[in-house]
Amino acid sequence: MSKPELYPLKFEPILKSPLWGGTRLSRRLNKQLGERDICGESWEISGVKNNVSLVADGPLKGKTLVELIDEYKEDLTGKSCYAKFGNKFPLLIKFIDADKDLSIQVHPDDTLAQSRHNSFGKSEMWYVIEADQDATLITGFNRPTSKEEYLEYFNSGRLLELLNKETVQADDVFYLPAGRVHTIGKGLLIAEIQQTSDITYRIYDFERVDQNGRRRELHTEEALDAIDYRFYEEYKTQYDQNAEHVELVSSDYFVTNKLVTSEPKVLSYSGLDSFKILMVLNGSGVLETTYESFAFSPGDSYLVPACLDEITINPKEKSKILEVYLPS
Repeated sequence: MSKPELYPLKFEPILKSPLWGGTRLSRRLNKQLGERDICGESWEISGVKNNVSLVADGPLKGKTLVELIDEYKEDLTGKSCYAKFGNKFPLLIKFIDADKDLSIQVHPDDTLAQSRHNSFGKSEMWYVIEADQDATLITGFNRPTSKEEYLEYFNSGRLLELLNKETVQADDVFYLPAGRVHTIGKGLLIAEIQQTSDITYRIYDFERVDQNGRRRELHTEEALDAIDYRFYEEYKTQYDQNAEHVELVSSDYFVTNKLVTSEPKVLSYSGLDSFKILMVLNGSGVLETTYESFAFSPGDSYLVPACLDEITINPKEKSKILEVYLPS
């Protein structure tokens, strides 16, 4: 029996309900929360152990992402991706709703993560979908510092004085290489693209306790060797917000573009050796391949196999979509 032809794949969202979550994933991005009162994260495409995505519909419904890569190999992920990562999917795709501040945290780079956890590091990016008035986030330091000064401020309870706080609004973009101290502030709905890793060193959690009165674990010592203590003049990514198709981030781990269109648009990938991911932020319509059409609406994330060289976006209304793939 021949295996089904590959097609743009949508997966069952893996929902997480941390104490800082809200209701925007349901209200704004159509996630079905069931009996949950709140939800902080929707893992859209994940190869993380114990959190592997399942295909939501079509002939491959119920297959895991790992099973698909094992079966279709480079046809799904691309020749260079399969040669480098094998059955491991290299990216984790999320939507995040922060009704309260997240903890201040940092992620290790590839070298440190490999030595400590036998894992990828975690570089990531944020695209702000929606922001309350005066919403903020933290990324990096507000001046040059050192491990010694960082510890002095941390131990004296003045860490926030060292950190760079940004007031943000919808359509802002931030790239966060591994090592950058950061947190998402309350009132933000964000699309997150990151390396496949669930390693987080929690630095500070605003003295919060869970429903049992316990504080969450901090990783003070682990974080010290992971932090990039350098100061950067600009933390927010600058791009042409009026462009219809514009590059947002080009890193060693992923490329992300923003696409805004009210008219049919053909995306040609004939020269690209990679899978593609389309994250729908606004609008609705259909994705068309040579033989099939697939409806999209806000909150949908499609994995377009590497073997599909062309896909047409046919919007019913003005649509905003993030396009993600691996660098050449």
